[in-house]
Amino acid sequence: MAASERQWVLMATGRSPTNIAVIKYWGKRDEALILPVNDSISVTLDPDHLSATTTVAVSPSFPSDRMWLNGKEISLSGGRFQSCLREIRKRACEFEDEKKGIKIKKEDWENLHVHIASYNNFPTAAGLASSAAGFACLVFTLGKVMNVKEDYGELSSIARQGSGSACRSLYGGFVKWCMGKKDDGSDSLAVQLADETHWNDLVIIIAVVSSKQKETSSTSGMRDTVETSPLLQYRAQTVVPSRVLKMEEAIKNRDFDSFAKLTCADSNQFHAVCLDTSPPIFYMNDTSHRIISLVEKWNHSQGTPQVAYTFDAGPNAVLIAPNRKTAALLLQKLLYYFPPQDKNLSSYLVGDKSILGDAGLHSIEDVDALPAPPEMKIPKQKFKGDVSYFICSRLGSGPKVVADENQALIDSVTGLPKGV
Repeated sequence: MAASERQWVLMATGRSPTNIAVIKYWGKRDEALILPVNDSISVTLDPDHLSATTTVAVSPSFPSDRMWLNGKEISLSGGRFQSCLREIRKRACEFEDEKKGIKIKKEDWENLHVHIASYNNFPTAAGLASSAAGFACLVFTLGKVMNVKEDYGELSSIARQGSGSACRSLYGGFVKWCMGKKDDGSDSLAVQLADETHWNDLVIIIAVVSSKQKETSSTSGMRDTVETSPLLQYRAQTVVPSRVLKMEEAIKNRDFDSFAKLTCADSNQFHAVCLDTSPPIFYMNDTSHRIISLVEKWNHSQGTPQVAYTFDAGPNAVLIAPNRKTAALLLQKLLYYFPPQDKNLSSYLVGDKSILGDAGLHSIEDVDALPAPPEMKIPKQKFKGDVSYFICSRLGSGPKVVADENQALIDSVTGLPKGV
């Protein structure tokens, strides 16, 4: 390993999106390799609104591997982090930067330690797939620093070993995680069904009902479900295979009617499987149920789906509208029932704020003046404070390198997170 006399620091920064499954992954057939009991399909969200940013630094001066998440140092000793580091180091290639006097041979990577700093621009462990964005970004950025040549499919199977759904965040648009058949998991990886431009009319509104960490983690919840739920076996073997084929067809044809029905049905069955677990797992709460009721009544009143809903392992609602006009109507209904607790409308909706203008909501007075949705039986009830805030997003792209060094999370001189 050659270098100039000063101890060099080599860095890369990446940004990866989160994803929301419309056909759910729940249950592993192999805990260590994170191999699922069924295929799943997801939509990748715009990284401007929901993403993880990670900087990886490597230097001969680092005595050990270290990681900071959202400013706090966390342990890297867990098996999932170690799997990702081991698999990327195994694939690392020779690297040379003549200007900086850095030359790293393939075998040198085993002895070089990394510093990793990661930041999520949305709540961690609250059922918004923060681990998916985080591990996808970790693997992507480690790959960039270590000059890994493998394609995204191969990288997705490494990200999967950090967090199952992370494999789907290696691509934008619509993504399928193929469960695979092999015992070693080499064929359990993500493939892109369509990129983010294929169906770019879709608008996604997320109601953040709680940004608190959930009581039952996905990992322990899945384990309990696999061990105790007869419904899970039926779901994985009988329901999901045909549902996946129908969902692929709906996406290909941009058939919102079918897409919405499949998305809602699969979300409801996933939560039924959680209830079928012993002891039962409750990820949704009363606010989640109210949002489902609002959407179901609206869809029923129109005779055709206006909006799809889906809930991951948490109470937050992900609502998908076919276009901006319908999304604006949806926002009016949501803000009628769940007005902001304070008078600040601007901080109550983050992401694509222009949807407020489409909905004719320029001030809190506009929210107060909203008419009751005609399809609801008890229109006068309001639930102020039950939703923390809303996020308006759209389909987004896969991971990208962040070239602007000012956005790096690690100081290139000290090799430590900025501000530490």
